[in-house]
Parts: sequence; structure tokens; C-alpha cells
Amino acid sequence: GHYLFSRRYNIDASLPYFIPAPVPMTGTLGAVIKIREPFPTRTVLFDIGVAGPIAGFLIVLPALFIGLGMSNVVPVPVGHDVFYLGEPLLFRAGVKLVFGAIQDGYTVNMHPMLFASWFGMLATALNLLPFGQLDGGHITYATMKRLSTPISLATVATAVVMTRFTSSWTFMTIMMVLMLVLLGPRHPRVIAEWEPLKRNRYGIAVVALIILILCFTPVPIALVRQP
Repeated sequence: GHYLFSRRYNIDASLPYFIPAPVPMTGTLGAVIKIREPFPTRTVLFDIGVAGPIAGFLIVLPALFIGLGMSNVVPVPVGHDVFYLGEPLLFRAGVKLVFGAIQDGYTVNMHPMLFASWFGMLATALNLLPFGQLDGGHITYATMKRLSTPISLATVATAVVMTRFTSSWTFMTIMMVLMLVLLGPRHPRVIAEWEPLKRNRYGIAVVALIILILCFTPVPIALVRQP
């Protein structure tokens, strides 16, 4: 999505560089695009920033229902420690549509396609956080230019607090703090700062916010010890 919109606006951009994930089974944690020139306007910045998450969401959604169709409901293992995957709102809605209300003591035995969809939701939500040069940071700067810096700092502070409740946030928080130290809290300016964002982009920003809410989970992974 980023690359195609960069080409559309004649922005000099690289092909995606995939980010190795800390857990081998997940493969990658998304990708980065190297932009070799400043963005001309906030509208161009917005379009390139929002294109990636929307493209990812359009892949995650069908993968969710394909994966659910190949998964099944099984009893929760007794006497074994199990990993708990936090359930985003979208995931919960999909499970309820396909399996109905799941009884206590039962869980979904996830097909790899379903796990890929879940991980795609996680990556999409993290990328849409309103921080720095994440896609959410691009969207925030394009729509709320002056407020983007305090919102970015508040996002980092919230992530630091979250690490006290779950270690799932540790890796992402470290990455955000490193980006804050190396790149600073302010988003790079676009060339034509005076040119306003096109009004219809605010509606698309609301769509991006809805995607963030649907894909976000406060505790992505937790180890649950069974008696």
C-alpha cells in the first residue's frame, strides 16, 4: 500500500524492507519503506501513511473467516500451561459469528491461517498507534499538525505504563523509546506546510481509527498457568 501510493505521487521510495519479528514463528513484524525525499503536502503524507494499514486490514479480514472455517472448538487443556492470545474486537466478533457463544472450559484451536490473521491484526494496531513515524503518527500529523507531538509523547508514556501490567508491550515500547531518542518527538515537516489537508481525508482518518479499535488488544500474549 505504501509503495503503490508513493509511486502514484512520484515519491522516491524503496520497496518494502521486512522487519524480523522477535518470535521465529511469526516471520515478520510488518515492513518499512525508505522514503528518499520529503513529503510535498499533508494530503500526500496522509494518503501514503493510511494506505498500508487499510491494505493490511483488507487482507486480515478475509483471512480471519477463512482461518475460522478451518479451526475448531476444543476443551481447554487441563494441567498444562497455555499461551493466551488477547482477542481484538474483530476477532471476538468473527468467533461469535462462526461458532456462536463458546462454553466455559472450551477454546478455539487455531488453524495457522487464523493465527496469521490474529497476528496481522496485532501488527496493524501497533502500526496505527499515533506515534512518531509509524503510520498512525503520519495520520496524526496530517490531521492534527500541532497536536501530533504531545499525542506522540502520550502514546510512549502509555506504552511504558502498559509494560508494568504485561511483558507483551516490552518489545514495542523499547522500539518506540529508541525511535524517540534517535529521531526526536517531532514529526518531520512537509514541504508545503501551509496547504491544508483535503477535507475528505478526515473521514478516512475516522476509518483508520475504527480499524485501530477493532484490531487492538491491551494484552496480546499472556502465559496462563493451569491448576
